[in-house]
Amino acid sequence: MSNQLEKVQELIELRAQARLGGGQKAIDKQHEKGKYTARERIAQLLDEGSFEELDMFVRHRCTNFGQEKKSFLGDGVVTGYGTIEGRLVYVFAQDFTVFGGSLSETMALKICKVMDMAMKMGAPCIGLNDSGGARIQEGINALAGYAEIFQRNIMASGVIPQISAILGPCAGGAVYSPALTDFTIMAKGISYMFLTGPKVVKTVTGEDVTQEALGGAEVHSVKSGVAHFAAENGEEALAIIRKLISYIPQNNLEEAPLVPCNDPIDRLEDSLNEIIPDSPNRPYDMYEVIGAIIDNGEFLEVQRDYAKNIIIGFARFNGQSVGIVANQPKYLAGVLDSNASRKAARFVRFCDAFNIPIVSLVDVPGFLPGTGQEYNGVILHGAKLLYAYGEATVPKVTITLRKSYGGSHIVMSCKQLRGDMNYAWPTAEIAVMGGAGAVEVLYAKEAKEAPDPAKFMAEKEAEYTKLFANPYNAAKYGYIDDVIEPRNTRFRIIRALQQLQTKKLTNPAKKHGNIPL
Repeated sequence: MSNQLEKVQELIELRAQARLGGGQKAIDKQHEKGKYTARERIAQLLDEGSFEELDMFVRHRCTNFGQEKKSFLGDGVVTGYGTIEGRLVYVFAQDFTVFGGSLSETMALKICKVMDMAMKMGAPCIGLNDSGGARIQEGINALAGYAEIFQRNIMASGVIPQISAILGPCAGGAVYSPALTDFTIMAKGISYMFLTGPKVVKTVTGEDVTQEALGGAEVHSVKSGVAHFAAENGEEALAIIRKLISYIPQNNLEEAPLVPCNDPIDRLEDSLNEIIPDSPNRPYDMYEVIGAIIDNGEFLEVQRDYAKNIIIGFARFNGQSVGIVANQPKYLAGVLDSNASRKAARFVRFCDAFNIPIVSLVDVPGFLPGTGQEYNGVILHGAKLLYAYGEATVPKVTITLRKSYGGSHIVMSCKQLRGDMNYAWPTAEIAVMGGAGAVEVLYAKEAKEAPDPAKFMAEKEAEYTKLFANPYNAAKYGYIDDVIEPRNTRFRIIRALQQLQTKKLTNPAKKHGNIPL
């Protein structure tokens, strides 16, 4: 065998060794837990045969605690690039078979390298997290590695899409990178996120709690809102990423991909002409409205189980990606509260950063009253949504279906927050407040003097409702561009979006605004 052939053979053997990560035993252990290895996950995520691995031969440089005696090729993370539906993406996948996926200085350098490349090439960066946290043996170097990653997350924010999948443990400092990215996907049963684990919680607060109850997928998708998607398993988590990527552009200078559309733009949805109940206090399901007007009923909902009084997600109109924000009358009557405001505000800002038009479907009776909300800073949280809509320069189309009262009318993408096209259904009630509340303020004194106060108030309420609980008063001032027939909603939205394709609007030059946080 010639010298060159020997060297080629050595390379082939080293590659095989690198691909085994922490060894076959560790791989088997990962499989027993119902988890895939880093390379298996990348293969599921990317188009077949498209992955190009980088830094396969990197080893750690730590000599503390006898670490020099134990090192693996690749050092606990698989990095590189490939394609999803033919579009370039950069990816890193932590390898739990090597030191429990813990972060070392060299592992951080590998991750930072792909993040830098993603920024340079203007392509999404996807992180598959499965790590025991900082590699304790490396001390401050591991912490510095985390901070280097976080700094890049911050610089990339709003420039390229960043997506995190949590496919195992994610604790301590490690949770901040996913929190800084645009979307976080957790897999039920195998993933959890928390800043301090159950043992520390027990020591400090005396609270007994399991990993699942402290930071499982259920907790973060329902209670905290940290996770945007909760998948049934690792495979579904990766499928969600592929779907998500299909709605968003490569970077902030590009448009979202256009998809051929076979759903007629002038499809009439007669059911919408009868969907609003006669009683203003009866709910209906906003999902039915969304499903009826979007292309082929395909809706990728974000944060489905968190703050259900507002619905956010991606859909298409005539093949064009849009972000939908819709009040849900079926849950808490569709009121806005702290969590719903934060949820929608972050989504609006994502859409604005990445040139995705926003369609708002409004049926909002107001903000949730009470000390719980006020003490929780609902004023600030509501202001976030207000700020997000007012700051956004992408095309904004707003449809008011039924109630749009007071402060919540303003917050939900009204004309004065630079809404481009504001339509209303004939059932829309656009006013400072509902009739009952309004007459309490307007006629309290007269009611006391009336022979039959209840009858007097009922008459005044009917009078107020007739005058103000309709869209024509707002249309009279041009605050509503048109009152439309519900069954034509799809067509009117598509025409509005077509018209707005050449919209140009820029905000004043500044370093950045100071959003109420």
